[in-house]
Amino acid sequence: MAHDLHYDELRKQISDLIAYVRQNNAIEPSVFEKYNVKRGLRNKNGTGVLVGMTRISDVVGYAIEDGKKIPVKGQLKYRGIPLDDLINGFIDEERYGYEEVAYLLLFGLLPTEKSLLHFNQLLSQRRNFPATFKEDVILKTPSQNIMNKLQSIILALYTYDDNPDDVSLDKLLAQSIDLIAKVPLMLAYAYQAKRHYFDNKSLILHQPLIDGGTAENILHLTRPDSHFTRQEAEMLDLLLCVQADHGGGNNSAFATHVVSSSGTDTYSAITTAIGSLKGPRHGGANQRVHQMVEDIKGHVKDWKNEKELRAYLEKIIDGKAFDGSGLIYGMGHAVYTKTDPRAELLQDKARALAEKTGHVPEYELITDIARLTQAILKDRKGPDYDICANVDLYTGVIFDMLGIDEDLYTPLFAAARMVGWCAHRMEQVMDSKIMRPAYVYLPSNNLTYTPIADRHSMSR
Repeated sequence: MAHDLHYDELRKQISDLIAYVRQNNAIEPSVFEKYNVKRGLRNKNGTGVLVGMTRISDVVGYAIEDGKKIPVKGQLKYRGIPLDDLINGFIDEERYGYEEVAYLLLFGLLPTEKSLLHFNQLLSQRRNFPATFKEDVILKTPSQNIMNKLQSIILALYTYDDNPDDVSLDKLLAQSIDLIAKVPLMLAYAYQAKRHYFDNKSLILHQPLIDGGTAENILHLTRPDSHFTRQEAEMLDLLLCVQADHGGGNNSAFATHVVSSSGTDTYSAITTAIGSLKGPRHGGANQRVHQMVEDIKGHVKDWKNEKELRAYLEKIIDGKAFDGSGLIYGMGHAVYTKTDPRAELLQDKARALAEKTGHVPEYELITDIARLTQAILKDRKGPDYDICANVDLYTGVIFDMLGIDEDLYTPLFAAARMVGWCAHRMEQVMDSKIMRPAYVYLPSNNLTYTPIADRHSMSR
């Protein structure tokens, strides 16, 4: 299936106009400093500019002492509770945890056994689509990109809502529960449609598991035989938990706050968040990690040869290998400095799953990439330079072990983060004040109005 919009021809036709775009829109970083504008909403020391408040989650990666940024061990808190306490709690009790995390983020308290059961029942009841929705909205209009398809599916739900623009708190919560429940179906059916119409695979659709949770349903719905093990479901559940939210300042949560402050509907706001998460500088980074690791496998003959692996990592850092960006994807974070608590929480279970599935060499390659990258950058930037492996470094190898295609990497991130976006949206709507920051206006040049007959020398 192909939908050719002939952009190659259009690009040829506008090639001479690109120079004007570059000339009249580029702003040098030095100009931001001149006007004391925080480029990227970042302070000079790399910390984020304070633009809001949230009760939902907190990300800690540094301390500020005498105006200086001091690296500290990373910590992520959901509603004040350290994430590792939450996760160790349900692991010790041999329970899945994502629904408990969702309850905590939405309502601000830990559920009792009875209230968690009720919440799970609500989600189960909403794991369905309106009549013919699956056929009309998903199967008849497949997309090569699952993230874009998630956006179109969610926007389509607007037309099935009896009062979609209602922003009362009870309506927002009802819409939130509905989206959290439906997102496993959305990504699974969009994925199966993509495989069928674009990859020429058989179309296999399963009904959701009535008694299954989010992680179980994702594995069930995305696998042709629907089979999965308890260990696999626990691994995916853990991954969903650590990616459920990440403070109000991450790009997609901030986008949710900004758009929600305008009073728009839930479907438009969540679609905006998905568009943000798709970007390679945000959620799409997990795909770049996977692509980079595959590139390393193809160029390093012996993964365990530390000298050979280090030499290739240095080539990547020097912009002479992989994509030329000079980045080791999966290393470094906007907030975390010494450690990313999400990555730390994944390591032990990922190692155990690697031993079970025969992926120990791939897992050890990931840990070697992290260790050697840290060593290289300390050698180059000094012994006090801190950089840590982030969660994206581990998601690729985890997805490989779970047999999950790259097409689903970022959509699964979206499935996890859906609850965080919904919580932030409700928080913002309760504030009832539109976000409206200021921009410095910089005229491109000293233009004055010229009659059209006198403009022939300015453009074609």
